[in-house]
Amino acid sequence: MDTLLEPTPVSTAAPLLQLRGVSKRFVQDIDLAGRIANLLGAGHRASVVHAVADVDLEIRPGEVIGVVGESGCGKSTLGRVVAGITPPTEGSVSFLGKPVAAMDATERRAWGLGVQMIFQNPMASLNPRMRVMDIVGEAPVVHGLVKASQKVEYVESLMRQVGLDPGYAQRYPHQFSGGQRQRIGIARALALKPRLIVCDEAVAALDVSIQAQVLNLFLALRREFELTYLFISHNLGVVGHVSDRVVIMYLGRIVEAAPTETIFSAPNHPYTQALLAELPTLDTTRRAYLPIQGELPSPLAPPPGCAFHPRCPHAMPRCKVEAPVLRTLQTGHTSACHLNDPTP
Repeated sequence: MDTLLEPTPVSTAAPLLQLRGVSKRFVQDIDLAGRIANLLGAGHRASVVHAVADVDLEIRPGEVIGVVGESGCGKSTLGRVVAGITPPTEGSVSFLGKPVAAMDATERRAWGLGVQMIFQNPMASLNPRMRVMDIVGEAPVVHGLVKASQKVEYVESLMRQVGLDPGYAQRYPHQFSGGQRQRIGIARALALKPRLIVCDEAVAALDVSIQAQVLNLFLALRREFELTYLFISHNLGVVGHVSDRVVIMYLGRIVEAAPTETIFSAPNHPYTQALLAELPTLDTTRRAYLPIQGELPSPLAPPPGCAFHPRCPHAMPRCKVEAPVLRTLQTGHTSACHLNDPTP
């Protein structure tokens, strides 16, 4: 595996994008059979998935924020809210200091172009009937970023920047390897000249042998184009290499957020500690790997109080009835755990 590049220093400028109290719920209405059963007193109700719950997040220019959590914790839904693909049920999203809800058409267009997304499965996210030339070049021409006469030159330049041979521009996605297809997805995102790119498990579907190559590409492009990333992954090891700040999510909520070095050296929340305990290391000392007890609760029926209490080794009676708030432990480090509450 290639040696990973070092992240660049973080900007202290005003936030590029802000989330305030963002929640997202998906409601599955009762089907016809259920409605008929209700006439007979069955008592069926609509299913509500609590995907994201009351999330506050600031993303600053030039920053790489890693979002980590088990499958089903809501991190991909959060990424789609940031990218504007999925509207929030509650809360506000602000871009360059202005709430999206208050934007006019021109400002919404700038937000739509300024935040792009790279998906986990490159084959599923690329149109199999389009050639690379059109996959990468169609959107910038439609939005007036380049002229139609400049399309070929523009696409070939982007392909070189992401490490692809421009001679492959007339090929279809199925004619490329997985790593090459992900590079096409990166080129497509770059084509719209974004400020922020949401990477949703962008290397999870790739062979380990080429993951470092793609991660290094992300970091190199960050330096070249002054990009900002929201890097979503279930792999703490990957996030630790590329992120400036790490956000830990559990069942739709942020339970801890801190600079990457702090997360790895002094994790506070029991869930973060459990994730790090499962992370493989090169330490030759014999260790007893203890997996997190139990399974992730269903977002259809999240537990009351602290969502992690059914699996937490430090759970107290209070945890079962009262949800902890995110408290600031030190500058830039917040955690939601009753163990941090002041002693009465």
